[in-house]
Amino acid sequence: MAKATDNRSGDVKRITRTKKYKEIEADLRDQLEANGTFGKFFEDMIDDYMAMYVTKTLLIEDIQKRGTIVPYNNGGGQSGFKKNEAVDMFNKTNAQMLKLLSELGLKASAAIGGGEYGDEL
Repeated sequence: MAKATDNRSGDVKRITRTKKYKEIEADLRDQLEANGTFGKFFEDMIDDYMAMYVTKTLLIEDIQKRGTIVPYNNGGGQSGFKKNEAVDMFNKTNAQMLKLLSELGLKASAAIGGGEYGDEL
């Protein structure tokens, strides 16, 4: 059987190889198992969550690199500054990730996420 070609971008490959990515994915799968939730549908939902995690990470990197306001030039003599669209995309992606976790009955890990809501500082 021939090995499938990995056509993902270098950035996506870099993110999916990180310790944090692997820990989050393993934690979510462990939570599904602990909840007694099994099946290909739920595994696919975890895959969707992890794809959104990659997207969110790339959006954060873009915002950190270019800032929240970016220059534009439409080629017609108009130029100026506009809001970085990555900010809105980040907010929407993050909200969707939270909805998906809720639908699966999962929560962000305290070890990965930095603590539970309501934890004392």
